Amino acid sequence: MESSIEMNSKTPMAVKTRRPIGSWLATGFVSLVLLTFFLVIAYPLFWMVINSLKTTEAMFTNSWALPTEWMFSNYVQAWNQGVSKYFLNSVIVTSVTVVFTLLFSAFAAYGLSRFDFRGKFVVLALLSGGIMFSPQVSLIPLYKLVQILGIHDTLWALILPYLGFRMPLIILLIRSFFLSVPKEFEEAAYLEGCSSFGIFCRIYLPLSLPILFTSGILTAYWAWNEFLFAIIFVDSDANKTITSGLLAFRDAMYTDWSVLMSGLVISALPLIIVFILMQKSFIRGLAEGGVKG
Repeated sequence: MESSIEMNSKTPMAVKTRRPIGSWLATGFVSLVLLTFFLVIAYPLFWMVINSLKTTEAMFTNSWALPTEWMFSNYVQAWNQGVSKYFLNSVIVTSVTVVFTLLFSAFAAYGLSRFDFRGKFVVLALLSGGIMFSPQVSLIPLYKLVQILGIHDTLWALILPYLGFRMPLIILLIRSFFLSVPKEFEEAAYLEGCSSFGIFCRIYLPLSLPILFTSGILTAYWAWNEFLFAIIFVDSDANKTITSGLLAFRDAMYTDWSVLMSGLVISALPLIIVFILMQKSFIRGLAEGGVKG
């Protein structure tokens, strides 16, 4: 009798811990979709890396096989043929764009989140419209403006448009995070005699490091990979970034595709490394940046 009571008392616990078949099927389906999505993205990258270590002849004869001779010299050749110069230009353009975008966006987001002024909602509406505005639509006016300013064929011809097209999104992201900061912090700082600029530097910036990291990664990704402005606003080989500079590796008569693949791998590595090192801050910033609108 006692044993039957004990079995009955344990049975509900066993039922509670048992997952239904539908849950297992849903988990398996989601895992299969994610695995397929990963393979679709990762396999072209793997193919590019493998073929960058072959000769051009081996790449065309058997592009799906592993290299019989690992040609690491392709990377040295690509670096010496101009990738080093293009890489440095991309680093300069991306770094300056990220720094100024975060600086101006943080100041603008602080003003839009903590101060009331006439026309505030008009500014927010314009920022929202700036997100939906395609850079390709403004190509001709921007080209004329770059020539009028006298910055054509300079790195500033890329930095300034990048700032203009990335700031609306970054301002709204940082503003959303600033709205989630309790106003009691600001009021306590005012009572201690802290100015608005001091509150911004000592409270808001330290608390907003995750969203700043996220905004920096998004801006760096766009500035590093941007191609249209890079081939139109810059003509000289000395000022080209790595996305437009790699076009010089293509020739009308002969193209060393293995060396070109090596250049593409070099261009992709920085962002991959940065994202791997900062992925936790990136995900946390996205989550915390969407708390309030």
